[in-house]
Amino acid sequence: MFDMHPDRLYVHADLKSAGLSQRRITGMVRGGGVARPRQGVYVHPDSSLASLSAAHVGGLVTCITLLSELGVFVLEREGVHVQVPPHATRLRTKAGVRLHWTPLHRTPPPSSLRVEVFDALLQATLCQPPRAALATLDSALHLGLIDEDDLDELFRHIPRRRRALRALVDGRCESGPETFVRLLLRALGLTFECQVEIPGVGRVDFVVEGWLIIECDSRAHHSGWEAQAADRRRDLAAAALGYATIRPVAADILADTPALGRVIVGMAQRIGLRVHNTPEASVPRPRSRRIRA
Repeated sequence: MFDMHPDRLYVHADLKSAGLSQRRITGMVRGGGVARPRQGVYVHPDSSLASLSAAHVGGLVTCITLLSELGVFVLEREGVHVQVPPHATRLRTKAGVRLHWTPLHRTPPPSSLRVEVFDALLQATLCQPPRAALATLDSALHLGLIDEDDLDELFRHIPRRRRALRALVDGRCESGPETFVRLLLRALGLTFECQVEIPGVGRVDFVVEGWLIIECDSRAHHSGWEAQAADRRRDLAAAALGYATIRPVAADILADTPALGRVIVGMAQRIGLRVHNTPEASVPRPRSRRIRA
């Protein structure tokens, strides 16, 4: 049996050189043992929809589509993003496919159906709004898919108008919603620390102004009564130490970040803290002074 890789494209000659006859190849296609997205091109039958679409078009899976498959945070997942050669013409069209003609900076392995992570991140940084782009970069850095040197190189290829985002990337954020909260706190001008270990409580996502804990709750990590009960016990332990805790839902953070900002502002003003910026503030330019973020 010919051993195929789900992320690799095969041409007719590859199958013939593996000892498969034309009759056998035809039988495999008809029986579902191999997929043929276009004439003379074959892929593993269990290849993802994105890989099949890329093979059909004649390109490579890229941008937010590839990153999502790797577990990197992206804000939107609609459509399939496919990289095609910069001067490609007469491409096969497919509904739901978004084409990118940006030249690649790193060469993928031969016959690969995917661009390298570096190029996918570069494209995603340009393809998404600034907050979402930062959340994607934070996620990739946290997962170890890139390092600081990669980021420096990536931003050398970014248009000047977005290079200020480099100073805002922080791999300590473990999820997209955490990045959105971090940027919100920064825009509000509040001091904060992220991923703080509190004795008797454990590690929390944020401590704001030394007294407010923010935990970004998602269904994946906080579902079920046992998990919720453990969270409530942690909140009580934190309260005994003088902390207040809020647990905004991840989906709500992403859908309406300013709403969370208004909550934080209201709590801060209640204890006499002055907040000069509005929750609706966009991603700010890097500050000249160092912040704990």
